Amino acid sequence: MGQETHDTGTERAYLPVAAPPTNHGHTRAAWVTVTLVLLGGVISSLAFIVSQVWMFWAGMGVVVVGVIAGYVLKMLGFGQPTQRREKASEGAVDD
Repeated sequence: MGQETHDTGTERAYLPVAAPPTNHGHTRAAWVTVTLVLLGGVISSLAFIVSQVWMFWAGMGVVVVGVIAGYVLKMLGFGQPTQRREKASEGAVDD
C-alpha cells in the first residue's frame, strides 16, 4: 500500500520521416472529384428507387467522369503536391 512503483523504461516516440502536406485535400481537384462522385451516386440511387436502368448507368457515368476529371486536374497541378514536386520546388528556392 505504501510502495510506489516507478517505470524505469524509456519512452520512445516513432514519428514519420517527413510530415505530410497540411492541406488535407483542400484542392480544386479534390472538390471536383468529390462533387461529381457524390452527384453520380445520388443520381444512381434515385434511379434505383424509381427503377430506371438508363438513369442508373448515367449516374455511374457521372462517377467515372468525376474520377477522371479529378485525376486530370491533379496532373495539371490543381491537386495536392506529391513529395517529388515539393522537393523539386524546395531545390529551386535554395539556389
